[in-house]
Amino acid sequence: MLKNGKLWKLLLFLKFPTFTFAPNYRIVREKILDTAADMFLTYGFKSVTMDDIAEAMGISKKTIYTHFSTKNKLVVATGLHVVERINCGINEIREKKQNPIQENYEIKHFVIHHLKGEKTSPHYQLQKYYPKAYESLKDKQFELLENCMMGNIKRGIEDGYYRKEIPIDFISRIHFIGMMGIKDTELFPVEEYSHSKLMEYFLEYHLRAICTPKGIKTMEELINNNEK
Repeated sequence: MLKNGKLWKLLLFLKFPTFTFAPNYRIVREKILDTAADMFLTYGFKSVTMDDIAEAMGISKKTIYTHFSTKNKLVVATGLHVVERINCGINEIREKKQNPIQENYEIKHFVIHHLKGEKTSPHYQLQKYYPKAYESLKDKQFELLENCMMGNIKRGIEDGYYRKEIPIDFISRIHFIGMMGIKDTELFPVEEYSHSKLMEYFLEYHLRAICTPKGIKTMEELINNNEK
């Protein structure tokens, strides 16, 4: 015979069972996002199907639909996943407190390493086939990067690398628009421009517009060292 306390606990368990699948649910969701991110960036958002992701993971498509009811929702969630992952990496770089020129170049290398698939133009596919997702992700990306860009400019001015008279808010927004603009494959065909080269050209263009002689000297030293 169960004592009253134990009986009460048993009745509670039968009425409100403890669900043990929640942690596993989150783990599977994260794995889906990681796999989808890798495949979308490698092959493009339009090219990859839910079947492709399920096959790559060795799970049923039904399992993916349990977490994301449509491909559009998976695309949005994956985009946010990638943006937040890159933002975490950028914040780690910022914590090193390097000079602002060096910080810009390290961020550039980090982003190039994490955003692949330049031949399949995932950014272009996202913009063309999932315009609403593209716009919401662009807004989120600016929200996350604005603090980084403005912080870099303010520190650069204080340390004498950037010119004092530059309008900080305007420059940070132009920088963001430029970074998004160079991903336009109609303006910059992938057959003629690699994404890494475009980022290299744009960063030098951006820095030469705002740097003091001290900043330009630092930038040219970094470029020369990277070319060796």
